[in-house]
Amino acid sequence: MEAKIVIIPGLGGSGDDHWQSFWSRSFDNVVRIEQENWDEPELEKWLEKLNEAIEKLDSPVILVAHSLAVSLVLHWAVKYDKSKIKGALLVAPADVDSPEHTPDVVRGFAPIPIIKLAFPSIVVASLNDPYLSLNRAKYFAEQWGSEFINIGKKGHINSDSNLGFWEEGQLILQKLLKY
Repeated sequence: MEAKIVIIPGLGGSGDDHWQSFWSRSFDNVVRIEQENWDEPELEKWLEKLNEAIEKLDSPVILVAHSLAVSLVLHWAVKYDKSKIKGALLVAPADVDSPEHTPDVVRGFAPIPIIKLAFPSIVVASLNDPYLSLNRAKYFAEQWGSEFINIGKKGHINSDSNLGFWEEGQLILQKLLKY
């Protein structure tokens, strides 16, 4: 059975030029999470939306989270049934624990759970991400039991990074689809 890819945008949602939006428009097997309020995130409401979407699916699931949504996935993994999850692509985690790196509006997602995930995962980070240091990204990957990939200087791996369809990310996603 083909896995469903669940696209989970972070703070502000992923605009039209974000690689998550390109992926959402390009694949048939994608479900995109839509939150009530992208600019004032509330952990419990975001968790409910994510869990509802996963529960509705009758196939294996690959989670594709960006930025604040990475913290959301970790909180979800602590609280809900993970049996449908085949893997997770965790891109550019926002360090919600660090006021130095992230805005106060995301502090409700802190602390980021430090658990070993019960499914395969890959953390993708950039050398010059303003919302997360590379060492912190490596630390998270290690704690979560995730593979770690440094893709060089790509900023926050978002619309500003001008990645378009982000072919490199597609190749990384293929690793999870093979599990």
